[in-house]
Amino acid sequence: MKHFVFILFAIFLVSCKKETKESTIDLGTYRATLKVNDTLDLPFNFEGVSKTELHIFNAEEDIKVTDVTYKNDSVYIKMPVFEGFIAAKIEEDHLKGSFIKAGLNRTMVFNAEKSSSRFLNLEEPKANISGNWETVFSPDSEEDRYIAKGIFKQYGNKVTGTFRTTTGDYRYLEGVLSGERLQLSTFDGAHAFLFTGTVVNDSISGMFYSGNHWEEPFTAVRNEAYELPNANNLTYLKDGFDKVTFSFPDSNGKLISLKDEQFKNKVTLVQIMGTWCPNCLDESKYFSEFYKASKTKDLEIIALAFEYVKTEEAAFKNIKRLKENTGIEYPILLAQYGSSSKVKANEKLPMLNHVLSYPTTIFIDKRGTVRKIHTGFNGPATGDKFTEFKIEFEGFIKELLNE
Repeated sequence: MKHFVFILFAIFLVSCKKETKESTIDLGTYRATLKVNDTLDLPFNFEGVSKTELHIFNAEEDIKVTDVTYKNDSVYIKMPVFEGFIAAKIEEDHLKGSFIKAGLNRTMVFNAEKSSSRFLNLEEPKANISGNWETVFSPDSEEDRYIAKGIFKQYGNKVTGTFRTTTGDYRYLEGVLSGERLQLSTFDGAHAFLFTGTVVNDSISGMFYSGNHWEEPFTAVRNEAYELPNANNLTYLKDGFDKVTFSFPDSNGKLISLKDEQFKNKVTLVQIMGTWCPNCLDESKYFSEFYKASKTKDLEIIALAFEYVKTEEAAFKNIKRLKENTGIEYPILLAQYGSSSKVKANEKLPMLNHVLSYPTTIFIDKRGTVRKIHTGFNGPATGDKFTEFKIEFEGFIKELLNE
């Protein structure tokens, strides 16, 4: 009888261990999808390299994610810098759950399974879209219409590239041309973008989906000579102004302004940005590296963060996370929280004709005079344009420092 009770107790222990054992994701490459609508999925790939590290891929982009935690049969994948996270139940080699952006009350259905494919059921492409494309989004809407430049490379079915706009780029897009059907996607933890279109002759007609909350049509025609307006001419000081003034708090509650001693007789860059903004992240990484490498006491950078999260505490938490993930050494002030509205941002900086884009960079010389305002950012996904930007930027900074 005692022996029988012992066996029952041992079975109970084993069963308890099985019930409470944490599941973990299998290593390897996954095809993940986010549900855009009833008929469309936005795909992307990631690779689990360990139980607590995975990498998300978009064309040349490799996003290292190390905040991967488990609870019972579920995994929680927290994206670096951005607030978005994936919560999913582990079912053998499948993951089922949601991508969540709590600050915006947005959720997308998430699924993943082992596969190296991104888009499925491919046909022979009927065109090659490598090159430049003159693009208009929302072409029939006066209110929403804006222009862009498509920049693509195609090898067989595979297409990579981006759309540049007057306010920035859509970062690393990856996809396929299957027959006449173009499909491009990207997912970086802040934005989930899907572009679909039909390529006929030298034109594209399609739709752009931002998550499951926004969609708009676009048209494009091949035009190798097409260029966007000069990004240095879009935002400027209103008549009667030659200086920028502000006073915003740092994480310690101290009010910082350009009148402070640390900015006197120095070249100063004022970066208008948000921690939620991928283009701002690209620019911040570049500025951070440049700031450290320049090693001059005559240059300062100061960032003004416009945050959509509802509380000051949450905003400064996101600022701290950005600084820690990118190694930023220059100050980031909280200019606004509760909204990322550009109209409200303009109220905080009334000397500007408008805040057209996050990011926007204001170049100020040693006398405190605004010398240039650059709207948007041509990030690394834009290839040659990113190289051109760096050459122009570094040359202009050198010119200001030598004055």
